[in-house]
Amino acid sequence: MSLTVSESYAYCRDVSRRRAKNFYYSFVLLKNEQRDAMCAIYAFMRYCDDLSDETGSTTMETMAQWRADLDRALNGEFGEHPVWPAFHDAVRRYKIPHKYFHDMIDGVSSDLAPQVIATFEDLYKYCYRVASVVGLTIIHIFGFDDQRALDLAEKCGIAFQLTNILRDVQEDIGLGRVYLPADDLARFGVKPPQIAYTPEFIELMRFEASRARAYYNEAMPLIKMVHEDSRASLWALIQIYYRLLGRIEEKQYRVLDQRIRLSTPEKAWLVVEAGTRKLAGAF
Repeated sequence: MSLTVSESYAYCRDVSRRRAKNFYYSFVLLKNEQRDAMCAIYAFMRYCDDLSDETGSTTMETMAQWRADLDRALNGEFGEHPVWPAFHDAVRRYKIPHKYFHDMIDGVSSDLAPQVIATFEDLYKYCYRVASVVGLTIIHIFGFDDQRALDLAEKCGIAFQLTNILRDVQEDIGLGRVYLPADDLARFGVKPPQIAYTPEFIELMRFEASRARAYYNEAMPLIKMVHEDSRASLWALIQIYYRLLGRIEEKQYRVLDQRIRLSTPEKAWLVVEAGTRKLAGAF
């Protein structure tokens, strides 16, 4: 028997508190209804991503079943997973286009097989499916009136995912995944999987970081386009990822021998700063 909507939201809040290491900090600045919707969407995405970290035909079958369960949930028919009642309620309440969720599944499904990213165009398509569609989804919860916000949300997702890729180079290689485009690797003389901390690697990382920074700069006007009560949350979310990129740069791209991150106090302080800015009318 499926959970009630209230029980399902409680489950999604628990998943988000435990696992949304960056997203959850920005959630606390939202109204309760919006925060619950964010948690429901995150719990859906989290399970998709967990499936992509597994391998084998069973996982392909599980992903196909998850897609079928998604279609039923969007029609109000809930499978056994506890996310569905809250997920359905959030999607209906905020009129989120269903296509985005299928795009998410397409993106994470591509991780079930070795990734071959030949060009930045290929990487952009991947980033769109696993990250831009997240941005396109959550701005419906933030609220927006200007349709240009959709393009900026897409760019914001690209910036976030490029940052994640730069941070996780070593971890991804261990999983047999190389997301940096093959033509960029060749251009800078970097040859996976024997990637080492060399001048060539540093130049490659510097190039990719500048590309990510350009997308952040393009996306910044999005903050003013979402509804006023949501701007502090979006600002905090962008700042967490933007400053993570800055930290990677400050550490001279030493991502092969350490996991670069913002500390919990740093992220908490950004939330405090966002709340202070909101009270001051700075958004």
